[in-house]
Amino acid sequence: MTFFSKKIKQDDETQRNGARLITFTEPKNIISEQFRTVKTNIEFAGAALDKLQVVMFTSAEISDGKSTVAANIAITWAQAGKSVLLVDADLRRPTAHSTFDIPNTRGLTSILASDMQPKDLVRETFVPNLSVLQAGPVPPNPAELLGSKRMTALVNWMRNNYDMVVLDVPPVMAVTDAQVMFKLVDGIVLVTTIGKTLKANLKRTVETISLTDAKVLGCVERVKDKSNDAGYGYGYGYGYE
Repeated sequence: MTFFSKKIKQDDETQRNGARLITFTEPKNIISEQFRTVKTNIEFAGAALDKLQVVMFTSAEISDGKSTVAANIAITWAQAGKSVLLVDADLRRPTAHSTFDIPNTRGLTSILASDMQPKDLVRETFVPNLSVLQAGPVPPNPAELLGSKRMTALVNWMRNNYDMVVLDVPPVMAVTDAQVMFKLVDGIVLVTTIGKTLKANLKRTVETISLTDAKVLGCVERVKDKSNDAGYGYGYGYGYE
């Protein structure tokens, strides 16, 4: 697989307007079928694990499309009949509240910084079988909250209440938030954008993950044309060659 060097440009569209839920709005679209194929491949990759229940979606850089991929893969699991919880753990650039049109006055940060209970903040969505936990107010110490014992307890609660948990976390190269959560998940999916994601950053991301016990399930490659997403692919090439 080939990755092109290009100056990183921050794209705030998803943060402003939410992710495009094409798997829900256009289930027969070819991109929706690609997302279902990605879901199946993630399950195949996780078959060798003791369990595949909590899956982290991250990227090397910002604006690689991880939130869009995480939300749509969560929907495909929900459409397959599983009870799914999508957690917006990107406390710096949250998107789930915009995607599902819910207030972000309370959420994950409220649980981690107080004695609020998840059952009181998790919301059902317009997608059957899919619930969401929005990020909540942006805290001054995101990494400390995500690496806390309370976060560990929260993930255990999620395991006991949902078939699948999808964690949307910040890019690995940008901040340490994702790294402090590696130990909590069963597998990690990396999202890249062809023609944007820098090969060196992707390689460093894989190397960072390899220093832990975390399992990389694969890489979702996002292709964009001038107007919108043009397609998604899945594989194990990380741009080393």
